[in-house]
Amino acid sequence: MSEPFDLDALMQQALAMQQQIAEAQERAADTEVVGSAGGGSVSITMTGAGEVTAVRIAPEVVDPNDVELLEDLVLAAVRDATQRAAQLQAGALGGLGDLGNLPGLGGLGGLGGTGELRPPGDESPPR
Repeated sequence: MSEPFDLDALMQQALAMQQQIAEAQERAADTEVVGSAGGGSVSITMTGAGEVTAVRIAPEVVDPNDVELLEDLVLAAVRDATQRAAQLQAGALGGLGDLGNLPGLGGLGGLGGTGELRPPGDESPPR
């Protein structure tokens, strides 16, 4: 005879995984990444959450007659920093799995409309 499916145990496991994901995202958000362009002549420092905290521009790339080049370098550095922050987030979540693909839930067992997990019996509206 097989044991009955234990939805409460599955939900507790999913809630623990959600907590692990939140902690991993928080650690990543507190980490800084640096994106650069022009061989490092322009650099952007950004948190893992995507907040730009510093912009550094080497004086030799500031040419009032070629502002377009400086704009392009800043944009490239922002894109580089954004990509690094996304990689940081993905790396922080690596190995924790995807809660949306837990088998057998089918939208039941406490998944709110926003995908937020709630304990069994919690009928409060999703946040």
